[in-house]
Amino acid sequence: MRTDAVKRFNPRHLVLTSALLLAACSGASSEEVGAVDTVFKFLGPDHKIVVDAYDDPKVTGVTCYVSRAKTGGIKGAFGLAEDKAEASIACRQTGVISFGAKPLDKQEEMFSERISLVFKKLRVIRMVDSKRNTLVYLTYSDRVIEGSPQNSVTAVPVPAGTVIPVK
Repeated sequence: MRTDAVKRFNPRHLVLTSALLLAACSGASSEEVGAVDTVFKFLGPDHKIVVDAYDDPKVTGVTCYVSRAKTGGIKGAFGLAEDKAEASIACRQTGVISFGAKPLDKQEEMFSERISLVFKKLRVIRMVDSKRNTLVYLTYSDRVIEGSPQNSVTAVPVPAGTVIPVK
């Protein structure tokens, strides 16, 4: 009976299970708004550009939209591909802006999400420009050894009369 179980073991199942586990444990909570295919792949999903929405967890009423390339093919299907270090961000007021009980840090990582199996992350940083009463959001990617200078920035002005609480 034990030999039947060993015969049924398939290493591909281990790779698929590991990839799904890594995807489930990866960084930021986002909602995919849409995607467009850029390159047809005969095996596996196509290469695409994905647009995700990220609600700022500490600022109610602000949503950031990040577009980025997502590698397809067989490696992309199993979560083993390394996505390009290029992204664009646009943050907008999507409701009444309000802040939680705790003041914001002057600069803080809002989200981070893996874009390769181990070494590369896409990051979104929130900065507070108190002088102009504005929230500034920056996206870039980094790698354990070498990051990328590719970046994108956007700003959300906070309505007059609403003070941004800063530490």
